[in-house]
Amino acid sequence: MHPLDPTLPEPELITRQSPPEPGSEFTPGKRRYGLFDLDRPRPGRLVRILGLILPILLAVGLVAYATAMYYSRKALIASLPQLDGTLSVPGLSAPVTVLRDAQGVPHIRAANLDDLLLAQGYVTAQDRLWQMDGLRRNAAGDLAEVLGSALIDHDRIQRILQIRASAERTLATLPPNQFHELEQYAKGVNASIAAQRTHLPFEFIALRYEPAPWTPTDTLLIGLSMFQQLSNGYTQKLAREAISAKLPPELLADLYPVGSWRDHPPGHTIDLSIPVEEIEQIPLDESQSKLNLTPDHVNALLQSLSPCGDCIPGSNNWVVSGAHSTTGKPILANDTHLAHTVPGIWYETDLEAPLPNGGSFHAAGVAIPGTPFIEIGHNAHLAWGMTVLPADTQDVYIERIQNNQYQSPDGAFHPIEHRTELIKVRNGTDVSLDVKLTRHGNVLTPIISSLFHDEKRPLSLRWTIYDPTTLTAAFGNINAASDWPSFNAALSQYGGPPMNLVYADDQGHIAFHAIGRIPTRGIDPAHPEAIPPVPTDATAPDALTHEWSGFIPYEQLPSAIDPPGGILATANARTAPDGYPYPIALNWASPYRNERIWKQLASKPRFSPADMIDLQTDVYSDLDHVIAQRLAYAIDHAIDHPAIDGKPRPHIDQKQLHDAADLLRSWNGKVDANSSAAAIVDATRAALWAMLLNPRLGQLASLYTWGSRDYAEEQLIMHTPDRWLPKSFATWDDLLTEAVLKGISASHAPFDITKWRSGSLHPVDIEHPIYSQSEILKALIGRPIGTGTHPQSGDLTTVKQVDRTFGPSQRLTVDLSNPDNTTLNVVLGQSGNPASPNFLDQFPFWLAGKTFPFPFSHETIRATHTLILK
Repeated sequence: MHPLDPTLPEPELITRQSPPEPGSEFTPGKRRYGLFDLDRPRPGRLVRILGLILPILLAVGLVAYATAMYYSRKALIASLPQLDGTLSVPGLSAPVTVLRDAQGVPHIRAANLDDLLLAQGYVTAQDRLWQMDGLRRNAAGDLAEVLGSALIDHDRIQRILQIRASAERTLATLPPNQFHELEQYAKGVNASIAAQRTHLPFEFIALRYEPAPWTPTDTLLIGLSMFQQLSNGYTQKLAREAISAKLPPELLADLYPVGSWRDHPPGHTIDLSIPVEEIEQIPLDESQSKLNLTPDHVNALLQSLSPCGDCIPGSNNWVVSGAHSTTGKPILANDTHLAHTVPGIWYETDLEAPLPNGGSFHAAGVAIPGTPFIEIGHNAHLAWGMTVLPADTQDVYIERIQNNQYQSPDGAFHPIEHRTELIKVRNGTDVSLDVKLTRHGNVLTPIISSLFHDEKRPLSLRWTIYDPTTLTAAFGNINAASDWPSFNAALSQYGGPPMNLVYADDQGHIAFHAIGRIPTRGIDPAHPEAIPPVPTDATAPDALTHEWSGFIPYEQLPSAIDPPGGILATANARTAPDGYPYPIALNWASPYRNERIWKQLASKPRFSPADMIDLQTDVYSDLDHVIAQRLAYAIDHAIDHPAIDGKPRPHIDQKQLHDAADLLRSWNGKVDANSSAAAIVDATRAALWAMLLNPRLGQLASLYTWGSRDYAEEQLIMHTPDRWLPKSFATWDDLLTEAVLKGISASHAPFDITKWRSGSLHPVDIEHPIYSQSEILKALIGRPIGTGTHPQSGDLTTVKQVDRTFGPSQRLTVDLSNPDNTTLNVVLGQSGNPASPNFLDQFPFWLAGKTFPFPFSHETIRATHTLILK
């Protein structure tokens, strides 16, 4: 029988006695049937099965992928908020109108303040619900519950720092009206959660969880998260302690300067009508002064010597009086510098409702999603802007513990208190923490030693957030103020992170006031001790002088009202005037942004609103410019040496050095994205720090941070102290030249140094925290989920202060002659949904330094959507 077909005859057996047909292969004993070799090896069973299944699997995979993409995009679209028509919202006493403009900004009009706050919570959650949930989880230490074991360490830090416990204690002490406001806002958020339950933002779907109900505690958690970001220096005190053990006092003083000839506190006013006298900056020696310096290089306005230092990159704000504006009324500008996120940290909002006393509440600006009212903005009569005041609100104590008891400064022993924290872990084992607490000034202070590897001492942390009396939610009264007296009264109740606030109103007044609770140390508040820069022994003889004795009274905080010069500005640098009696901070920011702002505001008699965005995007760096001139001089004098650092230099180094020197000496100091000189300076400064610190500190060199680190480097470069010159270099010119070479090499500069671009060193690249972690998610979404990488101008010492994931988070300008002339833009857009046209619509304008009108009056709002909440 034929093996393939039973109806066919058996194949013949080919043997030597049966010669092959012409053209056929002959194999003795082999069976054939026509053209088929029946004994040829056939594919194995697995191969045959795979040959059949693989195409099927591929087809199924393609169908599954297409289906997943379809449903992912459908889910994104389904989670877009309803923007037109009517919606039923529980808890409202009357209809609320929500108008949205082309940028998606909600203009909310309600019949009363309760309905307004409920509607604000509802509308904000329409656009930012997942961000709001992430912010509260980030603060409370609940991220591992939805993201898994990789977030345990983060949650552990938050639990040990007792952020949630602080929020809970604060909620219990809030004034009744503030508690009610938080409740109304929470009702709105919860109504929005309920409405979105069947079409939640896609992040919830991707992570497979649902948001819990919103509570007033969650709003306080978000406020404390911002407090933590802006006022958190305990790690720096420990780092400074480690560095102090390695360096002699004179070198430490160089690294941690507490004075700057460039400082300009707001109380030190300038009369803009007086021509600016050019004051030479730190002089070069005679041979250096022969360099071809531009006028910008030697201009300076600051003459006072003041404390300086700050490690927290911050913000800019300023105000000019009507006498110095083109509109005849004050103009206020504010751009806050924060870490970039997707979506951005700010949500633009316009809020309006009548008040019971017959007045009207109408405020507009930006708020943090999850918090009610407006944090930075204006109302019909006044405007305000804020920058971080880097006040020292934390102290680290070295406790003495025996038998589960700690010793207080008076010598008595007290039982350590305990709080159990349970970290829930998705797809993992939950983690239980025993947080130990001591007390200082009857305020609970957690023991934080376990946060640091190999730290054996019991270290406790005192922080203003642990005292619930220092925290309030006072923005309602701030938003509703109508003049300086009412606004000042509202500021006195502010209890958030310390801030520098500038103010302007339509009556022509301008003002500056530091706000927030800033501790005094020492037994007698009238004679406070200096701020301890490192951990202090809680039981040492002078321990009581480091205990907090109270807080600086509000009326004694730095302030200035209607200064004769007609301008006020802050940029995180020193704001305390000379002779100020209270120590506020050791670690102010470097003075360069603040100095440049004052200088530019003194450059002409009047300014328009459009001038403000120009100043906010200014990229001149006096620090980089001065250093560029010094580096050019060093190269000129070291390049002819037969050796640098004891090693002969090849021809290629000489060529690059000559080109670098030519670029540096002719540079105008503007950190444009296409500047080669700015790239050289940036790379050289980074290389120089390594050359100075690594030989002395080794691995500890990475611990060195200081707000005025840039200023410290300028002093070393310009004054060239012998104590810092490495032994392998004969002169500072040799050292600086070698730093140029190392910087060029480490940054992989092109062979032709003139083609190097500064923008490549500080690009902006903002990615979504969830979508960017998965190539599959990015493919399924099929839309931009971040900005991508873009070169940008500026650096950390320019008014436009930028880095890859850090920079101006919003830019606001308010013309008090007409609130409708206000302009405002955020980094990305209003929406957190990639399917929304308002997800990334503002980014191209932000990158180009452009802005948008922010209308205020009813007749100027160009509504593209109208929604009625009933």
